[in-house]
Parts: sequence; C-alpha cells; structure tokens
Amino acid sequence: MFSELLPNVKWSLVWNATQQTLYMTGISVVVTLILGVILGLILYLTDKGNLWENKIIHGMTAAVVNIFRSIPFIILIILLIPFTVILVGTFLGAKAALPALIIGAAPFYARMVEIALREIDKGVIEAAQSMGASHFQIIYKVLIPESLPALISGITVTAIALVSFTAMAGFVGAGGLGDLAFLDGFQRSRNDVTLVATVVILMIVFVIQSFGDYFKHVTDKR
Repeated sequence: MFSELLPNVKWSLVWNATQQTLYMTGISVVVTLILGVILGLILYLTDKGNLWENKIIHGMTAAVVNIFRSIPFIILIILLIPFTVILVGTFLGAKAALPALIIGAAPFYARMVEIALREIDKGVIEAAQSMGASHFQIIYKVLIPESLPALISGITVTAIALVSFTAMAGFVGAGGLGDLAFLDGFQRSRNDVTLVATVVILMIVFVIQSFGDYFKHVTDKR
C-alpha cells in the first residue's frame, strides 16, 4: 500500500535522515540548555540591583547574545564554516552542523532564561539572603527551582526551533530530514519524499512539545 502511495520513498533513507536529525537536535539541545542557563544567569545576576551587579560584564554578555541571536541561521552556518572545519575537520555532515546550531540557539535561550529569572519575586531572594544563604545557594536553591517551569517551557520552544534549524542545515549538506526533503525530494520533483520528511519532522516537534508540557506541569507548584 505504502509503495503505491509513496513510490519514491526509500524508508532506509528516511530512517537514516531521522537519526541524523535526532542526533543534531539532541546534542544541540543539551549543550544549548547548559550554555543558555549560564549566559542567562550572567545576564540576570550582573544587571543593575542584582547579586553580581557589573555593568561591563553585563554589557559584554548582552552584546554577544544580541549579535548571535540576530544573525539568520542560514547565514550563521556560512559564517562559521572556517571555525567548523577547524573544530570537526569538515563542514559537511550532522556533526559539522552542531557548532552553528548551538551558537545560534544558546543566545536565544539565554534571553528566555533571563526573562524567567526576572519574574521571580525579589522578596524570595531577600528572604534567602536574610537567612544567610550564599550567592551560589541562592542560585541553585532559589533562582533555578523558582524559574524551573519557565525554563522548561523555554527549552521546549528552543528545541522545536532547533528542529527547524536542522532542516535548514540540510540545505548546506548537514544531512537529516531537511537534506532528504531538499535533495531527494524537491530537487528531483519527488513530492512524496518531501511530504514524508515533513510529516516526520512534525512528529518530532509534537513529541518534544508533549514532553515539554508534561514536565512543565510536573514542576509547576502553582
């Protein structure tokens, strides 16, 4: 039945492309989560009136975040080709897409982390300080737990954006479902291949959103 409806689809290629997309998305989400939280904490803590107030560090971090957040992803991939070649030895393949994916997504998530931290009631932080909590205790016992539902929502949105980034990365030889849809589907006028690749991407996005909603609900104390 499937062979009649989708005559040009080679399921082994679809599976390989799906694995490549999941690899790129999974690795980049984990690294983006770590870097984004670090950058977001720096942006929040060094801002005026906060624990580590420092105009210079805040200004430099904000500038880096704003610059890389503003560069369109497809252009960022091209700009990072020399760096990628030095780092992984090639600018083709799923592994070569990781630097651009991470550098493109981490600043985006960092701003979402900063926004989540700003929504925390200052009174909770002041109460922790009055009880003698150190700055690092305030970070991992107050700031992170209080903002956790928002952080989960943010990384869910970022992960979905990363799936679309991997599709765009396929246009420059990164592999994955985007590469399959473009090279094997669009360029060869095989609409069924493009359709299948799109459906699989939508399924991945649906699963990510479902997990994100679940964990946000579990961690929300309200």
